[in-house]
Amino acid sequence: MKHKLLPLSETMHYILLALREPLHGYAVMQKIGKMSNGSVILAAGTLYGAMDNLNKQGWIEPVGSSGRRKIYRITTEGSAILKSEKERLMHMLSLYEEGESDEEV
Repeated sequence: MKHKLLPLSETMHYILLALREPLHGYAVMQKIGKMSNGSVILAAGTLYGAMDNLNKQGWIEPVGSSGRRKIYRITTEGSAILKSEKERLMHMLSLYEEGESDEEV
């Protein structure tokens, strides 16, 4: 599954992971801060630009609103992208583990 946005940036990974539940932008920022133990803090412009891009790709979709705030969630296609990225990263991690067992010999 080759796409111009792949591999996902760290920001897009976090947004897609956060939107496995329906959230508005500010809640996404808070959730990403929590998921990353405070190491990833997104500025509003960065977040909304990335969310706009993900929406255009069909990887997230608006599902309602809370006052002025639009609520988004990941789409089936977005979930498939996350799954393929997880497999890619798991493979990368497995290469680290292979190297570690070689070093121990």
